Amino acid sequence: MNRPAQNRLAQETSPYLLQHADNPVDWWPWGEEAFAEARRRDVPVLLSIGYSTCHWCHVMAHESFEDAATAEFMNAHFVSVKVDREERPDVDGVYMTATQLMTGQGGWPMTVFLTPGGEPFYAGTYFPPEDRYGMPGFPRLLASVAHTWQEGRDKIEGNAQALAGHVREASRPRPSAGELPEDFLERAVANLRRVYDADLGGFGGAPKFPAPTTLDFLLTRADGRDMALHTLRQMGRGGIYDQLGGGFHRYSVDAQWLVPHFEKMLYDNAQLTRTLLRAYQHTGDEDFARLARETLSYLEREMLAPEGGFYSAQDADTQGVEGLTFTWTPEEIRAVLNEGGLGGGPDAELALRVYGVTPEGNFEDPHRPDAGRRSILHVLTPPAGLARDLGESVEALTARLDTARARLLAARQTRPQPGTDDKVLTSWNGLALAAFADAGRILGEAHYLDVARRNASFVRERMRLPDGTLRHTYKDGVARVEGLLEDHALYALGLVALYQAGGDLSHLEWARELWGVVRGDFWDEEAGLFRSTGGRAEALLTRQAQGFDSAVLSDNAAAALLGLWMGRYYGDEQAEALARRTVQTYAGDMLAAAGGFGGLWQAAAFLEAPHVEVALIGTPAERAPLERVVARFPLPFAALAPAEQGEGLPVLEGRPGGGTAYVCIGHACDLPTRDPEVLGGQLGRL
Repeated sequence: MNRPAQNRLAQETSPYLLQHADNPVDWWPWGEEAFAEARRRDVPVLLSIGYSTCHWCHVMAHESFEDAATAEFMNAHFVSVKVDREERPDVDGVYMTATQLMTGQGGWPMTVFLTPGGEPFYAGTYFPPEDRYGMPGFPRLLASVAHTWQEGRDKIEGNAQALAGHVREASRPRPSAGELPEDFLERAVANLRRVYDADLGGFGGAPKFPAPTTLDFLLTRADGRDMALHTLRQMGRGGIYDQLGGGFHRYSVDAQWLVPHFEKMLYDNAQLTRTLLRAYQHTGDEDFARLARETLSYLEREMLAPEGGFYSAQDADTQGVEGLTFTWTPEEIRAVLNEGGLGGGPDAELALRVYGVTPEGNFEDPHRPDAGRRSILHVLTPPAGLARDLGESVEALTARLDTARARLLAARQTRPQPGTDDKVLTSWNGLALAAFADAGRILGEAHYLDVARRNASFVRERMRLPDGTLRHTYKDGVARVEGLLEDHALYALGLVALYQAGGDLSHLEWARELWGVVRGDFWDEEAGLFRSTGGRAEALLTRQAQGFDSAVLSDNAAAALLGLWMGRYYGDEQAEALARRTVQTYAGDMLAAAGGFGGLWQAAAFLEAPHVEVALIGTPAERAPLERVVARFPLPFAALAPAEQGEGLPVLEGRPGGGTAYVCIGHACDLPTRDPEVLGGQLGRL
């Protein structure tokens, strides 16, 4: 079958779809036109879902979708549809459920065969070009499906209808009955401690994921905080953290946090920044503040678009080799840090020792052994212990190491770099907005607040529609895809954080407007939860509901937390009631798999927390000494209300300003104060 030099994906904006625009496969983007073509030709749909920074997606593309013979068979026997899971998480969610039901697992690339009506009948993830890894080769699979479609259509269609029914059933919640048990939160901590790795941090064995929502929940609990703090320290010393450039890689393939999967995601780094800032508030440990600053520097340097939005992700591969940009040999370290001698100077030896760089290395890309063994930088020898061994002060040795790191990073920036997915997603930008706002408030650095304000202006100008709803994705000047629950709820939470940091009530009012969209378009009264897609969105097999966090705070958790903030700031009892009902709906699942519901556990802790209000009224200069005091205290569920005048919110109404703090708990207030030391005492008693 003839095809043009470029397929239809050349007209798309998604970086992932554009990666496939030159394939010999006659790809279609997701849409009714593709399914109409399948009906016209009476062939099945081959749905391939992935994302631009997915390593195995690249592998399958190179092995199969760039192969002329494979593409010719696909074009003759299927309508092939390519979907960016980050651009269409609703499509991905439906067919991921189908894949998991059929195979017991999921992942990307995801390969699903559908009837022209969109009903799945066979699914898997990566398929190799020939039989291996215990999987059929992709060409053999294609031939088998095509033959069965011709010879056993009735069986396929019967199976597809049955599977579609199971997908719909899996999307129906199994609500728990009655009130939450009194020991609900204690049971969550106990369940997490059972799978906690007390030596290495994290939960379970390899692979290990950062789990920021679970860590955030544990930081709110005196009986679980130790698990979060130890995990963060171990991650910060490991190879999962970019020791030179800042920021966290996606996950660790081992239990030691040493060998990462090297892609970097906006959502991981935004969420972990907030977690680190909360850990810093609890401990005063400057290492947590350093990791947060370095991660924010990475996001600004490599992920911030000129317009103010944040890009989505960076690839794991460089020139087809995983981790090539980030790994080192001793010779490369010495070449950068030598001081006139070919063997390298003392700073080179210091870096080699601190970061565990050896001739043997600790990493090799299994797909490219020709690239050789290299070392992932990790803190093998902490500077404090090394300073004692070398007879130096910690300050002097740390200064030497910082200089060496800066030189190594500068050299690394001249290497080929991994690709960046430069689309802007509203939901993930909400996470970044919250991270920069919190950093501006907690670290007292105005620059971070400026970045946050620019982001809010960008989203308001480019991704908000006149009716107040948001678009999901933006690239090349075009905002597209109907906004999902995750977009409205997560961005609104970012706006709450921005209000708390900057005191501009218009940001909180915008969050309240978005709460109106969340409640009106996404709440399902019968089910007692929020649906991931609104009533105006494209009709898929089912409207899903997400309570499990995966890598990002789930949209039901985000909506519940937003409802609770609306209750605390505006006295909106209905909003708080919807949040409570959402937690009750998922309570059984939360207890069965505590580690997957960190966001809803935060909502449950918020529900149990006393009503704390901290109003700071005065000009920014008048508030500044008081805000510095508030920033020292971890107050995750306190309604912080900075404002120039005593108006606009119930907590502010009628109260004099001039730089005055009002601390209230359960509608009983301490005496107003302008004295930072007195305020510190009041907050300490909370």
